[in-house]
Amino acid sequence: MDSSYIIIILCLLGCLGATVPVFMSLFFTSILGFVYFTDMPILMLAQTLFRSMDNFALVVVLFFILCGNIMTSGSIVDKLIKVANAVVGFFPGGLAMAGVLACGMFGAISGSTVATVVAIGGFMIPALMENQYDEKFSVGIMTTAPILGVIIPPSISMILYSMVSNDSLAALFMTGFVPGLMIIVAMSIYSYFYCRNRNFKRAPAPSFQELKAVLKEGFWALMLPVIIFGGIFSGVFTANEAAVVSCVYAFVVELLIHKDMKFNKVKDVVVSSAVTSATLLIIVAGATAFGRYLTLEQIPAMIADAVISQVDSAWAFLLIVNVMLLIVGMFMDIISATLILAPILLPILPEYGINSLHFGLLMTVNLGIGYCTPPLGVSLYISGALVNRGLIYVTKAVMPFLAIQIAILLILTYWPDLVLCLPRLFYGL
Repeated sequence: MDSSYIIIILCLLGCLGATVPVFMSLFFTSILGFVYFTDMPILMLAQTLFRSMDNFALVVVLFFILCGNIMTSGSIVDKLIKVANAVVGFFPGGLAMAGVLACGMFGAISGSTVATVVAIGGFMIPALMENQYDEKFSVGIMTTAPILGVIIPPSISMILYSMVSNDSLAALFMTGFVPGLMIIVAMSIYSYFYCRNRNFKRAPAPSFQELKAVLKEGFWALMLPVIIFGGIFSGVFTANEAAVVSCVYAFVVELLIHKDMKFNKVKDVVVSSAVTSATLLIIVAGATAFGRYLTLEQIPAMIADAVISQVDSAWAFLLIVNVMLLIVGMFMDIISATLILAPILLPILPEYGINSLHFGLLMTVNLGIGYCTPPLGVSLYISGALVNRGLIYVTKAVMPFLAIQIAILLILTYWPDLVLCLPRLFYGL
């Protein structure tokens, strides 16, 4: 290996190990590579930074962030939880199932795991404990269920993967429905058997009139994912347009129908969303700059040749990549990891006959699991703060649910037809 590559790797790992912010680590490493190890003018790096943010595909991310913030500021989240509780709350472990289902519904609008942990977990963990559920069980399930935020479309990480791979975003979104449903069902079944013989409180089965009243109250909230998915997959509007439509719809519902958001809060919601979007964009810029350096040095091609010469089968390759991504997910956020690793791994896929849509879903699930794996899983720290518990306690709480998600990941890895059935049905891919 060339000494320059070792220096670049050590520089990046050293910055990350010293807790330098990810985007700054990527910037420093890119500048070092451009200045000392290439003949390209530094102006090319500046042009790369500008072009990385001047991308129409990023519009969809920015507006879905705004939509998620509108929902958490109003009452849409509360109404989604009420609907979920009315549907499954009367089963043993029903309130926990309702939390998982609510994570799925919220994830179908926000596209973010962190937003789902804050919005749903912040409400459901205290609610579960008030109904005499074990604290460890409550923390574990509501720390891991928000992975649905990046699996069930619209997913911010899928949007960025699509931007790198040039895959159809709508088709990539389609790959998330079956895995999301599998996680919801598996975690609900575990909750049922865990809570069946324990004296946790559960709601009585609602009457038809009560169920009708809850569905009527939550109608406008439930229509939001219907509008998003229906519009995208029917071809009425693109994913970018769906993001804008969802924001307008959410504002109208919260301001004029639910009336739980005041006009004077609109500025705060927009500013908060702008700050979050700016944070995302600067990570995108840093990752793109680093990716440009890797491309100029032909590092992805060299890695591809090295892997192909050592790994004979797609089975072994996918296993290695799964382990690598699970480890990466422990230390790096899903946005940075997707933007850095996707350009490196994508050129290898054709050699093993791996569909890029299938691989995009696997990368999303792997890195999503990283949000709730120690030592740096963001969800662990958010949940720990909610119950004033340390990292070790929360880590032990999430272990059974992580085992469920990793088992599902293995099924998805070696049964690609399960992942690709919907894209093939709707798009003939």
